[in-house]
Amino acid sequence: MKQYLEVGKINNTHGIKGELKMELWCDDIDYLNQFKTLYFDENGTKPVALISARKQKNIAIIKLDGVDTFDKAEVLKGKILYGNRDDADIDDDANYIADLIGCYVVDIDTEEEYGKVVDVLNYGSCDIYDTESWGKHTLIPATPDIVKEINTEYKVIRIKAMKGLFDEN
Repeated sequence: MKQYLEVGKINNTHGIKGELKMELWCDDIDYLNQFKTLYFDENGTKPVALISARKQKNIAIIKLDGVDTFDKAEVLKGKILYGNRDDADIDDDANYIADLIGCYVVDIDTEEEYGKVVDVLNYGSCDIYDTESWGKHTLIPATPDIVKEINTEYKVIRIKAMKGLFDEN
């Protein structure tokens, strides 16, 4: 499991005092505000203190320690920020997308393997697992009536396949 997870991407500056506009790649601003430190790399070797974060429409306005001018903020455009998974709490029944990717999708009744999760999409109503098997992609809605068990430790998602989900026609 990845220790440092992407929380967002800096896409612009905000004002002249070093604030930054960040596209959120995590659930919401409350999740982001759990972090006192963020990182400019996926290995956690380039830390920066998160001073503040607030929501503005569909982005976050953040203030990072040491970034106090427009020029210092300008050079950070395009950078991805990471958070240490140990610094934030998620609900017991929630999973990080990074942990779902690579899980095998298996029928809960027959143990038939349907493929491996290669991406997790969301168009509003629920997550959708993009699974791949032998080059063929199948989109599986992550609803309680289909997804019955997720075990990221063993990299297995057990589902009850609904009629038509894996049919060739």
